[in-house]
Amino acid sequence: MIRYALATLALPLLIGADAPSERVIDGDHLIAVTINGVVTRLRVDPSAPSIALVTPEVAQRAGLRMGRKLGIGFTYGVGPVLVSSSTAVARVDFGAGQGKTRIGWTERTYSAANDGTIGPAALPDTTVRIVLHAPRAVERTMTLRYDQPGFPDTIFGIGWSHASGQVDLDGQPLSIRFAPYAPRTLATAGAAARLARVHGGSIAGDATMTQVAFGIARPVRTMTLERPFALGDLHVATLGVRIADDGTAATIREAGTPVPQIDADEVVVTAGGRKRDVRRDVLTLGADVLGACSSITFDKPAHQIRLRCA
Repeated sequence: MIRYALATLALPLLIGADAPSERVIDGDHLIAVTINGVVTRLRVDPSAPSIALVTPEVAQRAGLRMGRKLGIGFTYGVGPVLVSSSTAVARVDFGAGQGKTRIGWTERTYSAANDGTIGPAALPDTTVRIVLHAPRAVERTMTLRYDQPGFPDTIFGIGWSHASGQVDLDGQPLSIRFAPYAPRTLATAGAAARLARVHGGSIAGDATMTQVAFGIARPVRTMTLERPFALGDLHVATLGVRIADDGTAATIREAGTPVPQIDADEVVVTAGGRKRDVRRDVLTLGADVLGACSSITFDKPAHQIRLRCA
């Protein structure tokens, strides 16, 4: 979850150079980005926030300072743990010419990879294709709606949110994120509870601390679905549940207990109170699922995310 701390109002900032129609990210997924004349190596990570996040050391070398006139900071929540950041406007070249954009830095780095990370939505290219491995003989294309950052996730020219797909789960939206560097698929507690209700899920085992982002680990238990959740040809049958993040996993049945039977004449009373925001329900696909896919394409003009999977 993102929280904002604005030092002052500012007009949107746009990259000055013309963007190529498509950028292909392959190999180690590192790209050279020049920030105020300083060459950096950023890893393109589809699970990262949609802003270039560099280490404090890179920010210092590039002379980045959050001033009073154009100072915008944000706080990123991983469960109850908050990570504060600073941002500054810089002269940036992503490889197609120099322009001005905003760069962020945090004391806790998003990952230990090189000089920082950047989400595909933060790149100026209209289409970004991330190659995961060589294509296989028989593959199909799966298309999701690209839930591109919008207000309040995009404010003053900055996208704070993630490059997410969106699907329907029991009549309500479910965000799908992509974490090819994470070993397993994870769901927030609210998303897991909905998946369990629709697909017959049960939870088992002790909670284990699992790294989510910014080096922060959260308690995770394992859920098995009787009816796998399908995304085209991809099927999720087993996943990790962040039991205490963005909702509650208390309603998920413990493995080995009988499935509750509800009498047709039974009256179910639910407590009142503020309605939970389902927009925070996120299923993040890890390498255990994305290993079947050779590439992920983020097509911004078409509002599509396309996965090529066997």
